[in-house]
Amino acid sequence: MKMTKIVRSTADIFYPFCLIFGFYVVAHGHLTPGGGFQGGAVIATGAALLIVARAYEDISQRIRKNALKLCESIGLFMFLAAGLSGLFLGHPFFANWLAQAGSIFGQPVAWGPNPGDLNTAGLLPLMNIAVGIEVLGGLSIILLYMISGVKEKE
Repeated sequence: MKMTKIVRSTADIFYPFCLIFGFYVVAHGHLTPGGGFQGGAVIATGAALLIVARAYEDISQRIRKNALKLCESIGLFMFLAAGLSGLFLGHPFFANWLAQAGSIFGQPVAWGPNPGDLNTAGLLPLMNIAVGIEVLGGLSIILLYMISGVKEKE
């Protein structure tokens, strides 16, 4: 079912804000409450907003199932690569080897109010990004498959 032009325009306006906020939650997951799963769910909410506002035929042109499956696969591969990277360097599985002192990602967290330095967590932001991509792909494709079962009445 196609919604009114006001609903579609509002969804188009709010979609970029959902993406930006979702990426913010993913990127700052090691500093604030949130992370890869929560940020990926926020980004998938933006996709849900578009799916609700438009007909399935319109949305299937904008959001491809194969692209979402690729996102899911890339996120899983990135997460496993981050976990296995420690093994290749002689550390335990999922060792935070990027947080070593002197590394660009191993800066110590400042005392007091944290200014939000993104380079303080080593491997954790990369794992948050991987989980965010995985959740974005997974939840969005679930929504697309759910809406594909709904047929418009003639």
